[in-house]
Parts: sequence; structure tokens; C-alpha cells
Amino acid sequence: MKDFIKVAKYIIPYKFYAFLNILFNVLSSFFSLFSFAMVIPFLGILFKTQPIITEKVAFSLTMESIQHNFNYWLSSIVIDKGELNALVIIGIIVIIFTFFKTGFWYLASHFMVPIRNGVVRDMRNALFDKALSLPLSYYSEDKKGNIISRMTNDVTEVEWGIMSSLEMLFRDPIKIIIYLIAMILISWKMTIFVFIFLPIVGGIIGLVGKSLRKTAMSGQQQMGSLMSQIDEMLSGLRIIKAFNAERHISERFKKTNEYYTRLMNHINRKRFLASPLSELLATIAIVVIMWFGGTLILQGDNTLASQSLIGYLLIFSQIIVPAKSLSGSWYNIKKAMASIDRINEIFDATNNITEKEGANKINKFEDSIEFRNVNFAYNEIPVLKNINLKIKKGQTIALVGQSGSGKSTMVDLIPRFYDIEHGEILVDGKDIKDYKIKDLRDLMGYVNQTPILFNDTIYNNIAFGKENTTHEEVINAAKIANAHDFIIDTGNDYETNIGDGGGRLSGGQRQRLSIARAVLKNPPILILDEATSALDTESEKLVQEAIENLMKNRTSIVIAHRLSTIKKADLICVVHEGKIVESGKHEELIEQKGYYYKLHMLQMS
Repeated sequence: MKDFIKVAKYIIPYKFYAFLNILFNVLSSFFSLFSFAMVIPFLGILFKTQPIITEKVAFSLTMESIQHNFNYWLSSIVIDKGELNALVIIGIIVIIFTFFKTGFWYLASHFMVPIRNGVVRDMRNALFDKALSLPLSYYSEDKKGNIISRMTNDVTEVEWGIMSSLEMLFRDPIKIIIYLIAMILISWKMTIFVFIFLPIVGGIIGLVGKSLRKTAMSGQQQMGSLMSQIDEMLSGLRIIKAFNAERHISERFKKTNEYYTRLMNHINRKRFLASPLSELLATIAIVVIMWFGGTLILQGDNTLASQSLIGYLLIFSQIIVPAKSLSGSWYNIKKAMASIDRINEIFDATNNITEKEGANKINKFEDSIEFRNVNFAYNEIPVLKNINLKIKKGQTIALVGQSGSGKSTMVDLIPRFYDIEHGEILVDGKDIKDYKIKDLRDLMGYVNQTPILFNDTIYNNIAFGKENTTHEEVINAAKIANAHDFIIDTGNDYETNIGDGGGRLSGGQRQRLSIARAVLKNPPILILDEATSALDTESEKLVQEAIENLMKNRTSIVIAHRLSTIKKADLICVVHEGKIVESGKHEELIEQKGYYYKLHMLQMS
């Protein structure tokens, strides 16, 4: 129930629509009741058991007054115009009541539409915003496909499982309550049976559906595994084909898919049990009520006439439909609760990258970046150990070392993608935790080893994250990045769509676009993470020239794979097993004949 309340809070902005929906459902239910109640006087006239009332009483809002005056009015018609005309008039009244019943039913549904679609939209937006706000560490601990599954399949499951049930939850209880009140007024004795059998129906349905939520959770987890495997297949298709691993990948996917199919069969069979089970129990209840009502009439009970028994059964039969809907909704909600659990894992995830209250603004970089006794561990595994480094404004600092030595982690700590456990990182003499996160990251530009581009135009990729930019600024940035010439040759210039991840461009072209993006941002601090390591010689030359243009008059931190690209760096730091083991200029490190010398000789050989 607590999980359902978390979803229900999204209905609050639509409370006016909810009020109108409930109002029109109440009106629709009343007119529905009156249209069925007309069966009683209709049968009374037909069976000649309808009492003739010749005197009316003072009108009041009581059941006795309304029923007496209605019978007086109907008796007047029977006396003046005959029984056949009275039946015709009752039929017309039923049509009018039905017109209002269906009209109000439509209005209730009309105002439910913005609630249902709006709540799902708001949930998607909130989930997307939450996913954006979470730190990078969250995504390194969970499969990407599993997270995508929660943001797509699980939200859809909530839409169909809960939001589609909202209409029933708003409408059907109102109908059941109104019908029950009418049944109590007709015969309180028979209504006792209803109160006995309805809890039995609910109890049996609850027992059958008890395990549905747990089974559905397993199903959603398997869907996450399926999506992860699809994502891996599409991302690694080149390697799969190169190693002739199609059969292995296919069998692994089919195994997971087969298990998912068996789970869904189990879930759907339980869900589909709700309708026939509730119908069977309702039929048993009707038979018992028929027997009990017939017994009362045969024993001469003056509180119940034969036409009232038929009317009672007719009204009770109308409870079956909303009761079945409610039981079906209960199954859908139970199944969707598993999706809510998975969605709430994202909503409840904590972001340990927090901003202090009253954090300082920083609009420009003036002095230095300094690591003081920095230690960092990931999942209790030490990554960085006692890092001390000062980077002065305008310097180019190169970080070199074996893969996994901690180079990328060092630069990720500066914009607070991760937070350190021990030590300090200072920018212009203040701890980075004292600054506003947005301001801190605005000072930095990133160029990664693998260019991260979006399925959009070249123009929008270069202008990404930069508001109120001009076309001339974008072109100028592209020229500095040696990208303008190939952009002109794409056919549609800067409006060319580059495809998913820039798949329509070569590696060098993608990298030059990411450099142009950094040029346009014009950051005082530049971070280059092995920006040329994956390029061919010709592309590397163009990209390296673009990088040199980008680095002018900036403080640069370069993670280098090819040592030839960082010979001119002001300071080269060799990182080994999380420690800075050597530092100095290229010539100085060569003379020391330590780690850097070994790396240099390996690349020269």
C-alpha cells in the first residue's frame, strides 16, 4: 500500500479532474440505479401486484415519501390512461434515465483521460530527471539494459496495470455502494448474504493473487536481462561476427527468453483466473439469494413482493460487473506493484554528490587545481592512494601509465563525478565541495577517447549544452577543430543528421566534432582523455592539430596513451597502481630511466 501511495501522489495535480470524474460517476450510478429500479413497478403492473395509491403525502427527502408519491403518480396514470400506457411511460422514463446515465458515464471517462495520461507523463519525467541526477557510480553498479527496462517496460506496466485501473477504482466502488444502499432499502435480510459472500470472494481472490507480485518481479528482472543482452549484441556486433560467436550469443539469448516466456505464462494464467473465479462465486451468491428470497416470499414475508425480488436480483447482478472489474484491477495492480518496486529503486537511490547549503559561486579559474593527500576507493577497492599534485593556471599536465592505474579516476574527481573519501581537491585555494556543482563543471571541457555524440544534426551536437549560441560561433568552432571542411561535404552542411552515436561519420570526424563542442564552450580548464588513441595516422594528425588549437591559453589535463603527443607538456605524471610514482618533463623522466622510460622504450620498439 505504501508503494501505491507513492504512485497516487502523482494524482494530486489533477485533483480537479478527479473531483469531476467522481461527481459524474456518482450521477451516472444514480441514473443507472433508477433505470433498473423502474423494473419493479413495470413488473408490478404486468403481474397486477402494483398497489394503487389514491392519496399523496407531503414531499420530503425520505425513501417512504418518494416511493409513496411515485406510486401515487403511477396509479393516476393507470387509472386515467390504462395499464398499457403506464408501461409505455415507464419505458420512456427508462430511456431518459439511460440517456443521462451514459452521458454522465462519458463525462466521467472524459475527465479521467488527462489524469491517466498526465500521471504517466509526470512519472516518466520524474524518472528521467532522477536518472540524470544520479552519480556515475550508480550506473557502474547496475546493468544499462536493466535501467532502460525500468524506464520503459516498467513504466508501461504501471500505465496498464495501475493507471488503467484508476478509472475502475474511481467508478466501481461508487456503483457498488449505491447499489448496496438500494438493496438494503429493498430487503436488508437478503443484503446480509451479500455482505457475507463479498468478503469470501475477496479472500479467495487475495489468496490466488498473493504470489503474483513476486512472480511479476522476476518477470521484470528477466526483461531487464533481455534488454541488456540486446544492447550488448548491438554494441558488440562487430566482435561477435569477428569471433564467429553468433551461435553462442543466440543460445544465451534464447535461454533467457525461454525462461522469461515461462514466467509470463505463469503470471498471465494467474491474472486470467480472476474473471472466471469471481463470476463463479457471484453466480453461487445469486443462487443463494434467489433461494433465500424465494423462501421469504413463500413464507409470507410482507416486506418483500415478487417483483421486488426480481428487481433486487437485477440490481445485484449489476454489482457483479464492477466487482469483477475490481478483482481484475486487483490482479493488474498486484502485477504492476512489482514494476513500482523496480521503479522505486531508482527513485529511492541516493545521490551522494550533494551541494552544500550556501555553496560559493565560481565564474572563472584564476590560480590552480590542487590534489592534497587524495585517496579514493571504489566498492572498498583502493583506486587512488595519497595523490598530491598542483596544476597551475595555463599549464599542460599529462597523466600517463598502464590501463587501470587510476588516470581517468583522477580527472573524474575534479568535476565531482565521484567524491573522495580522504584528502582535498582545491580549485583556487577552496575545496571543490564548497562550490556550486554547476559552476564548477562550467569551468571544464571534456574530450573523451570515445566521442559521445547524439542522434541529431551536426549543428546541435556542436552547440550541445550552450544556450543562445549563433551560427557564426558554431562555424568558427568547427574551423578551429578542423571540422568545417568535412561538414560542408556532408551534403546538408551543419543540418546533416549524424545518426545514432555519430555512426554516419568516421572516428576522426566524430572526434573533431567533440573538439568543436569543447571549443564552443570555451572552458578555462580542458580535460583530454586519450583523445587520439583510437585514430588512424591521418585522422590523428588532423585531430592533434585541432587539440593544439583548443589547448591554447588554457589549463589542460591530458591522459595520454601515445607518449609522442605529450612531449611538450609542462609536467608529466606517471601513475602506477593508484600512485604518482614519477613526475617531470619528458627529458627529465627519460634521464631517470624509471617507469616513464620503460613506457617510452616499449612504444619506440
